[in-house]
Amino acid sequence: METQLKRLGASCDWSRFRFTLNPEIVKVVYSTFKKLSDDGMIYRGERIVNYCVKCGTAYSQLEVDSVEQDDSIYYLDYGSIVIATTRPETIFADVAVAVNPKDKRYSKLVGLTAKIPLINREVPVIEDNLVDKEFGTGALKITPGHDQTDFEVGQRHNLQIISVIDKSGKMINCPEKYIGMKASVAREEVVKDLEEAGFVKKVEKIHHTVGTCYRDHSILEPMISSQWFIKVEPLAIRALDAIKDGEVKFAAKKYEKIAIHWLKNLRDWNVSRQIVWGLRIPAWKCEDCNEWTITNGEKPSVCSKCNSKNISQDSDTFDTWFSSGQWPFATLKTTKPGDFEKFYPTSVMETGYDILPFWVIRMLMLGIYATGKVPFKNILLHGLVRDKDGQKISKSKGNVVDPIEMADRYGADALRMGLLWGSLIENDVCLSEQNINAQRKFANKLWNLARFVKLSFSNKNSNKQEYKTAIDEDSKLIKTVNTLIKEVSCDLDKYKLNEAVEKLYGFVWNDLANGYVEGNKERFKNNDLSARTTLNETLEKCLKLLHPFMPFVTEAIWKEIGHDQMLITSSWPTEE
Repeated sequence: METQLKRLGASCDWSRFRFTLNPEIVKVVYSTFKKLSDDGMIYRGERIVNYCVKCGTAYSQLEVDSVEQDDSIYYLDYGSIVIATTRPETIFADVAVAVNPKDKRYSKLVGLTAKIPLINREVPVIEDNLVDKEFGTGALKITPGHDQTDFEVGQRHNLQIISVIDKSGKMINCPEKYIGMKASVAREEVVKDLEEAGFVKKVEKIHHTVGTCYRDHSILEPMISSQWFIKVEPLAIRALDAIKDGEVKFAAKKYEKIAIHWLKNLRDWNVSRQIVWGLRIPAWKCEDCNEWTITNGEKPSVCSKCNSKNISQDSDTFDTWFSSGQWPFATLKTTKPGDFEKFYPTSVMETGYDILPFWVIRMLMLGIYATGKVPFKNILLHGLVRDKDGQKISKSKGNVVDPIEMADRYGADALRMGLLWGSLIENDVCLSEQNINAQRKFANKLWNLARFVKLSFSNKNSNKQEYKTAIDEDSKLIKTVNTLIKEVSCDLDKYKLNEAVEKLYGFVWNDLANGYVEGNKERFKNNDLSARTTLNETLEKCLKLLHPFMPFVTEAIWKEIGHDQMLITSSWPTEE
């Protein structure tokens, strides 16, 4: 990764390089978890989680990809009432039927019972405001063991929790014929049996949203599992206050609204994962009294409750976003002395909009909690890179653009310009090889212009006296350059990188090369001092303006035209 970043022109102090598993970083992560525990914000409990049976781990709310798909909704006869469900295989875990208190259709049934088909178990009919009167029949089967909403209803009404799908995705605690079946297979068999027994009143098609794993894209299974959770409400409130008070600002207002929405709707954060890679959670369980002891990473000598030595560390690992969420302060506290005081908070946090909820929000919450300050002052989010047709780039589609391959073929500068050309920083960018090639031609244009300057001029240093003899063409170009400097500087301040590169491209190609140079050929042939000086200084200003976007070619040209010091160390151009 470091080699790739350098190849693409990333200008960093590599002596401060840090990796998430560096011992000093791990120490910071553990200390934050211990602090959260000491502050009463960590708990281990059995709650409904989003579980991927393929990956074999639970995921937090923010790691769920919502995907729309077509399904069937089944209207089932529960004796005294008809319910509608898309998951008939979970009827064996039903513990109640809920209706809205304002729904007069069912007011006489509240307090009575309904009967689950196939197993004839009676469950109470209850009232809850969470029920949508307009969905299905307005009667909701309550399955706390396999639905987040039902779990919340169950908690309010102190209902039993039954699980009928295990962590391998197979049926349990159900009629014998379904035990061991995959849930998807069991659904087909249950529907078949319900139809044969006359319990299916009707079936409709429905277009709805399901949660999928962001790793393998399989449908997640909501289920009860024992996990580690962080109470996020206090963290979210402080993050919301920071946004409201302007301590942290979004370059695009629409993302501020999205961040606020996420922060206002966060549930407690499940930070434990059942995977072998990652940071192991520093929690030890006593085999004698079942108490958990949380440390800064070191193994405790005895149980914190009963002093037993019979303790063992939890095998779960941290959600990677828990450690990544501490990156701004964890890195600065573990590099060079004084770095944290000098560089925290970061001036600008730039990343992709797709990980706003995963990473940016977590950094904001944990940064404020651990340091008392926001981790960054400004948030700049870029879009996803898509192919020329606007399709998401993926291996399965065969439209992957290898950045290193493109850099080797066309130059890193051409790739950098291609990524910015025609895109708004907060929106997706359509990248095509044709566009990258066009930027290579622009780099060649710049080289040819520089060669013309080098071969034709002996005096690259100007002075005020030379401008006294400038003719209208020179004055016009100087005025245009001044406007360009002002506009590009303003664009950079406002993160309008695409507008800056397009203005520079248009000026160099049209105004300077095709306009001024072509229009003043006779003056150059006659060694006109004003024309030579104007062109030379204009080129140098363009190199400075282009350097953030095309560092390789501009640095090479800068040296080629006679400068000893590197271009990157020169001053930003100002208006004359």
